[in-house]
Amino acid sequence: MNATAIDSTVMDTDCCIVGGGPAGVVLSFLLARQGVSVVLLEAHKNFDRDWRGDTIHPLTLELMEALGLVDRLLEIPHPKIEKLTIGPVVYADFSRLPTRYPYLTNIPQVSFLELIVSEAKQYPNFQVLMGTNAQELIREGETIGGVRYRKDEVWYEVRAPLTVGADGRASHLRELTGLNVNVLTASPPMDVVSFRLPKRAGDPAPNVRFGKGYMLVWFEGTNHWLFRYLFPKGGYQKIRQAGLDTMKQSIADLIPELADRLDCLSDWTDLSFLSVQSSRLPRWYRSGLLLIGDAAHTMSPVGGVGINYAIQDAVVAANILTEPLKAKQLQIDHLHQVQQQRELPTRAIQLYQSIFQEGISSKLDPNPKIPFRFLLLFFLPLALPLLGGQYAKFIAYLTGFGIRPARLKCPSPEPIINDQATAQSI
Repeated sequence: MNATAIDSTVMDTDCCIVGGGPAGVVLSFLLARQGVSVVLLEAHKNFDRDWRGDTIHPLTLELMEALGLVDRLLEIPHPKIEKLTIGPVVYADFSRLPTRYPYLTNIPQVSFLELIVSEAKQYPNFQVLMGTNAQELIREGETIGGVRYRKDEVWYEVRAPLTVGADGRASHLRELTGLNVNVLTASPPMDVVSFRLPKRAGDPAPNVRFGKGYMLVWFEGTNHWLFRYLFPKGGYQKIRQAGLDTMKQSIADLIPELADRLDCLSDWTDLSFLSVQSSRLPRWYRSGLLLIGDAAHTMSPVGGVGINYAIQDAVVAANILTEPLKAKQLQIDHLHQVQQQRELPTRAIQLYQSIFQEGISSKLDPNPKIPFRFLLLFFLPLALPLLGGQYAKFIAYLTGFGIRPARLKCPSPEPIINDQATAQSI
């Protein structure tokens, strides 16, 4: 599109963040509380979208405590998941971690996002623009100078020395960057369908159930059970062709205790399909632009770590970028530092996920063969009584905190000059 033909309203800010998921919302808040001018663009009109990851890990709860928000977050009804098991085997024991929050919990992502945004709105230097789908990058030579979006048939510009792409695994900004998005890690050979069923008193404890060519992973929600139906990659069309009743019967075979509730799955819209993908950009930035969260590294659902690694990206970005943005001295090396600090933890957790998924894939194979590195990493330590407990603690730490866990280093926030009513939101 010819820039001279744009009917636009131009807005200037220190940082334009595209994507109102966990990474974008947390980074917006962390920057705004330090006095950085932030505009957050979210393509949807609200945050209430179903089938988003809800798992909150101990490190995220510690961050919320540092921000003074943990009590408000935990007022939201939530389960506490202290152990992850496969059959009788405890492979991750969070109750043994040295933290005030020795558990996983499932909190609706919409509630988490709304809490953070409500806090960010206290700062007059923060704006959130809902229903704004960034469609173009503003290019100033080799530097990205912001984005253009269209709303009600009118083009708008948000100009900023830094644009952050936090728009998820299907990131449009990533497509526009010209970065080499083809160099990705191999996708795991499985896909997932998610669904929920009502929880009732007397239900058995959640666990993992195995069928012939598929498996069912069972989690506890607030007033419902969460399920992940795993099957070999490319099998979704076969499942759809077989029909919903056939799928419901395969679920009933695995969880007969809950078979009387399967009428809740009356349509395919009651289930959500996810094509499992694990990828990582070789470079997360270019001059004026940084990609974080799933836009930079797409996680598999193993361990439910996606939200928490996205938030850690936001924490590191805020630690490194706050002062350069405030001083108007942002350099491309600052963006490199963000990737440098986050790449090793990302590589480590993706390696762990890929090994675990090898084991899962072997269970989905009609003629299963347990991969050697899965056997070495999971079965052998658990088979040794003296190592089993320490191993379960190690896996819990790797899942709940990761390698080089990100900690908030920013000083106390800037004082809020105006009250909440003056904060701008469109």
